[in-house]
Amino acid sequence: MTTSTAAPTRALARAARGVGASGSGASRPPRRRTIASRGSLTLLLLIAPSVFLLVLINAYPVVYAAIQSVHDGSLIATGEFVGLDNFVQVLTSEPFWKATGFTLVFTLVGVFGSWLLGLGLALLLRTRIPAGAVFKVLLLLPWIVPVVVSSTAWNWLVATPDSPLPTIWRTLGWGTPLFLADPALAAITVCVFKVWVSFPFMMMMTASALASVDENVYEASNMDGANKWQQFTGITLPLIARSTYISWILMTIFCVNDFPTIYLLTGGGPVDATTSLVVLAYRTVFQNFQTGPGVAIAFLMTATLVVVSVVLYRQIRKSAIE
Repeated sequence: MTTSTAAPTRALARAARGVGASGSGASRPPRRRTIASRGSLTLLLLIAPSVFLLVLINAYPVVYAAIQSVHDGSLIATGEFVGLDNFVQVLTSEPFWKATGFTLVFTLVGVFGSWLLGLGLALLLRTRIPAGAVFKVLLLLPWIVPVVVSSTAWNWLVATPDSPLPTIWRTLGWGTPLFLADPALAAITVCVFKVWVSFPFMMMMTASALASVDENVYEASNMDGANKWQQFTGITLPLIARSTYISWILMTIFCVNDFPTIYLLTGGGPVDATTSLVVLAYRTVFQNFQTGPGVAIAFLMTATLVVVSVVLYRQIRKSAIE
């Protein structure tokens, strides 16, 4: 009786270990695994040249720029090694901190101004308005049109006392403002121009996020007696928070690195009132031929953008958890 009971038990144990009834292991040919390994190796060999080229193209400029930032050289010669003297020179210079202040203002206005305008228009486009499709296309024009064309149009609008906008100002009895000659007005004009060319991007980001919000949530809140403002602050903003933070990260990078918007409109003037860090870096390298300090400015900009991106990315993760 014991032998008859133990036999099936041993058979089950052998089966669990992959051993057949005759005591030999069940044949498990590793052919499929071998084929899969060969396929992975082939795929790796095929993409290796492209990956190598991408790393080389992106890594070489960064490494060479890092070398230039610690040397006192020019565009054609590396120069002598000076260590961190270029960074010290930049951080103790008045033009750098003046450019930093304008870059901060320009970025804050560009990010939040374009976001507020884009959010408002995205909410408006959710309602039924006459010729809504045409209206959407027209709203994308500031972003679609090349910045060279846009800056030329704005120069025509405000550059001289006889331009249309100063003429309207003068007709209303408010004087003749020099929008691009007065430092304060020039800074305001550049910031407004940045909002104008950037709000379509924010509008598209927000509109896509709003499209994913379930309408049943709003219907449930209506049944609970929530008003429009409570729905906006308690439902809309939290549900589009991830898209909002992503758009803030991207627009921050766009604003800090925005060279053509400023340079084509004002050239960084008057009296450096609209000189941002990227314009200052360009001038330092290509006009003053001081490669080390110019590249040091670029590295400081990059470090700042990394910190801001990490902070906003953490907010994205928090909103995803919540």
